[in-house]
Amino acid sequence: MDQTERVIQALERAGYQATPNRRLVAALVAATGGYFTAADLLERGRRERVKIGRATIFRALDLLTDLQVVERLDLPGGSHAYVVCAPEEHHHHLVCSNCGKSEDVADGELARLVDEIGRRHGFRIEAHRLELFGICPACATEADPTPETVH
Repeated sequence: MDQTERVIQALERAGYQATPNRRLVAALVAATGGYFTAADLLERGRRERVKIGRATIFRALDLLTDLQVVERLDLPGGSHAYVVCAPEEHHHHLVCSNCGKSEDVADGELARLVDEIGRRHGFRIEAHRLELFGICPACATEADPTPETVH
């Protein structure tokens, strides 16, 4: 099943109609290769000569966030973006600061560490979120190719 269909099925499972505008946003979201902003979706729509309004995109992103189909990322510069997610299990994100590629990573030992931090400080942790920003292997290779061996 492709990403567009996965988004549409999530809407329908939650009891929402897959209206033409929601289907359009689903296709725009599915076509992203990493994190994206509402402005990115608007620009992609314009390039593809699709008529869709800013408010429609924001409403759809809010709904998809509520359904955990996309997650909002708080970027290091203070702005935010979205990334397509699989809501089946708790996970975190590795995000390339250069190309925007995003990769889901399993929680692993982090859940135990979060519980321990909560215990130490007297908190009952209800939720946590972690985004790790850096340079992906492809961008790192482009930026710093392996130097030739000097003989």
